[in-house]
Amino acid sequence: MTFMKEKIIYGIQQVGVGVSDAEAAFNWYGKILGADLLIFDDNNTATFMHPYMGGSPHKKRAILSANIQGGGGFELWQYLDRVPEPPADEVALGDLGIYAIKIKTKNIDRAYESTKSKGAKILSDIKTDPVGTSFFFIEDPYGNKLQIISYDNFFTDNTNYSTGGIMGCIIGVSNIEEARRLYSSVLGYNKVIYDTTEKFSDLSFLKGGKKEFRRVLLACDQVKTGGMSPLFGTSQIELVEVKNSEPNKIFKNRFWGDIGFIHLCFDVRGMAFLRAECDRNGFPFTIDSLGAFKMGEASGHWCYTEDPDGTLIEFVETFKLPIIKIFNWNLNLQKRDPHKSLPRWVLRSLSLNRKKVK
Repeated sequence: MTFMKEKIIYGIQQVGVGVSDAEAAFNWYGKILGADLLIFDDNNTATFMHPYMGGSPHKKRAILSANIQGGGGFELWQYLDRVPEPPADEVALGDLGIYAIKIKTKNIDRAYESTKSKGAKILSDIKTDPVGTSFFFIEDPYGNKLQIISYDNFFTDNTNYSTGGIMGCIIGVSNIEEARRLYSSVLGYNKVIYDTTEKFSDLSFLKGGKKEFRRVLLACDQVKTGGMSPLFGTSQIELVEVKNSEPNKIFKNRFWGDIGFIHLCFDVRGMAFLRAECDRNGFPFTIDSLGAFKMGEASGHWCYTEDPDGTLIEFVETFKLPIIKIFNWNLNLQKRDPHKSLPRWVLRSLSLNRKKVK
């Protein structure tokens, strides 16, 4: 094991998506967004997360899928012993929690026509944000909103899909300055791309979108290196604070794992140093897997903290990564230099785990 002297955040590993049917969700995200790369398919009892699941363990199925063109993946999470609850009302822009995930595309027009032709629910035409970046919104079969946005950071181009993986989130917060103590100071999103307060015409079609908001788009001012960072790529976090209105909590009176975006997960090394930094900044870990924990063929150490509004942030220190499952080729990441990225040919080999979607 390589001795760590610091914490490293490699990038967004995945966003948890609460769904009612993980297999159907895998097929939808694979067909519509090209997330047909199967990292793991885990079917067991979730125990550590019981504080967020009504105080009891629950049986679940979790499928982690990704797009080989790069970006974060999708942890499609389904209860097997209870019916997951959707929000009581449609989530409004500015409600507290992960409102939408950002999916990157190199060709916004092609992405729009492709997702539309494949039957995705299109919520808007192509619009531009405060700095002129083009985007549009779609919705998955469970009511979760996805922003398809122009972005030029891709790992590879060897699929026929017009989109890559996750390159960020839109997160509703009650106070942006308080939220930045976590997102900027700890997570490293310290570069401000825009910080604007007004009524935004580009988001007015969304529920609650005609209100006045403060929107702050954040990026990291340093390029990530080491581990799987070439595959994860760069990312952005957009914090949204509604003005003159009281936002709802997206997961109020519901369980983690119910319908919606349940967590934002970062791939890390040096968990002990990250814990200490979170403690210093007022964001103590609330869940700890206490060392190695298996998820399908993968394993690692994972922990959770909360942002000031209770939005769940997960950290995963990956120990074992399945590269080519049919050959039982697994990579022990603990034995590697944490500052040295995996060779691109190794990361491209993950494409052999792509699955045909229905």
